[in-house]
Amino acid sequence: MAATITVADKAGACFGVERALELVRRTACEAKGPVHTLGPLIHNPQVVEALSCEGVSPVTEPEDAQAGSTLVMRAHGVTPQIERRAQEAGLITVDATCPYVKKVHVAVARLQKKGYEVLVVGEKGHPEVEGICGHASNARVVGSAAEVASLGIGRRVGLVAQTTLERSVLRSVVGELVGRCEELLVIDTICSATRERQEAAADLASRVDVMVVVGGRSSANTRHLADVCRAQCGRTYHVELADELDGSWFEGVKAVGITAGASTPATQIKEVRARVEALCS
Repeated sequence: MAATITVADKAGACFGVERALELVRRTACEAKGPVHTLGPLIHNPQVVEALSCEGVSPVTEPEDAQAGSTLVMRAHGVTPQIERRAQEAGLITVDATCPYVKKVHVAVARLQKKGYEVLVVGEKGHPEVEGICGHASNARVVGSAAEVASLGIGRRVGLVAQTTLERSVLRSVVGELVGRCEELLVIDTICSATRERQEAAADLASRVDVMVVVGGRSSANTRHLADVCRAQCGRTYHVELADELDGSWFEGVKAVGITAGASTPATQIKEVRARVEALCS
């Protein structure tokens, strides 16, 4: 009997990603000169390659683009310094930053202005986290409760999170901070799409024999999604493409679950499902 294959209720491209893709494609059609993105628009190699075929190529630094070109700021957001450099380089800028990320920028700036020591819970070096820190000069990044334990903490602490953070990590960091400072202000900046995907994925992973998570390996939200699934289902596999699936993963299984990160388009999910169906038949 073939295995039952279920796709999580909440899976795949979120509002911020779809908005960024629509914006960059519209810009490519309307712009008179070259169009670039500052780094990959989203953490999905296949989407970035498709955009390149449409004439939109990524650059590492604003100065890498020719004056007069259009530069689209990636969905992860950038620092104010990067925005100024783009303007000084004579570029036309288009902001594709996810609105949820924008809210974090506003939050950290407000926390600093009110005199809080700013802590950002997230992945050090991640583009979104670097962009957030650029809006508060006193911001520090912590990735876990263990990192907080080794920090010197001030009297008043303001806390925000990378929008794609696994919620359990935020809870553990907050728990470590309680009692370490006189005043702790937590602004829960994990976006609703991330929360919904993690909850749906965890629920599905608890009911299947094998879980497949689809999305870019450089995508933080997809990696966190895979971690959430592994906590419920030991046989969890993270793939970018359908041809990475191995038939041995599905031998003798009765139920397979599929979910996908917020930067994964529906076409990739469909391709993975079709391949799983073929391997399970």
